[in-house]
Amino acid sequence: MPKPMTYKANSVIYFQGDVSDRIYILKSGRVSLTSNDIETGQEIHDYIQTGEFFGVKSALGRYPREESAAVLSDAHVIMFTVPEFEQVVSANTRIIMKMLKVFSNQLRKMHTKVQDLLASDSQNDPEEGLFRIGEYYLRKKQYSKALYAFQRYLTYYPSGKFHVKANSHALTAENYAQQYGVGKGPGVPGLTSGDAPQSTAQSKPEEGRSLSDVAKKFYDAVSLFSRQEYTDSLKAFKQIAASGGDEEYTVKSLFEIGRCLHALKQYGPCIKHFTGMIQKYPKMPSLPDALYYVGQSYLEQGDATRASGFFNKIISMPGIDDGLKRKVNKAMKAVEET
Repeated sequence: MPKPMTYKANSVIYFQGDVSDRIYILKSGRVSLTSNDIETGQEIHDYIQTGEFFGVKSALGRYPREESAAVLSDAHVIMFTVPEFEQVVSANTRIIMKMLKVFSNQLRKMHTKVQDLLASDSQNDPEEGLFRIGEYYLRKKQYSKALYAFQRYLTYYPSGKFHVKANSHALTAENYAQQYGVGKGPGVPGLTSGDAPQSTAQSKPEEGRSLSDVAKKFYDAVSLFSRQEYTDSLKAFKQIAASGGDEEYTVKSLFEIGRCLHALKQYGPCIKHFTGMIQKYPKMPSLPDALYYVGQSYLEQGDATRASGFFNKIISMPGIDDGLKRKVNKAMKAVEET
């Protein structure tokens, strides 16, 4: 059942970069959504009106939040899971039409800004321009915008001259968005510093020539995942892992298999897969993230006790990055609410 929640002034309902399936409707109080303009990078503040839903797109799409939801004055909200939300809107056509109108306007604005950015660099062709925009935002550590640009590139130019590098950068942007949020995180190897997209019209792209065939298959599978084609992505990662030709990409693919299972809501297989992987690779760098997905899967199954055990394990581990800490703390709140 939807749950009433109360948030005090100056608190935060969720942060940009968080991953959650919770959707909210504002009953009273003031809530502001803070995001960044894709073109200028300036902060944008959208104020939620009483009776409006928020957090819908990222929850339904299962991607990181694009904005932070800050409470300006004591607020009362109703929290929905995705199935609860779908049940409500399916019985109310007016709500569906209102949301479609809002989403359509937002997508139109985003498309216009991207087109303007492409047109502003007349030396580049549209393909190269879109790729350079992604690199620009990746250098600026604006990961959600970089991910958007690379995903658009891979959609429009799936076999383009930069597709291998775009796959790699999209994976980096997605991981960094979840781990570090906006403006934080390490530099990305191979990206030069600069304040604007760089033109390379006079040079021939060398992307992918140093990558092995296994690496190319891996990043192609990552591209499928970024386009939310989870079933095909899962199949591709399984083929890479089964080949055993490159240990690095075998381990990476095993981790991505678990992520695919979680995205497909196959929580039991996800738990079993990650448990086996942790036993085989107890010192793998992605261990905290693997534990997080196991905990989340238990939480989705309604086993709050086991979920809490995994989340507490992560918190007790040294050197956990701030992005994962925020996700775990958010998950712990969800455990308390069950």
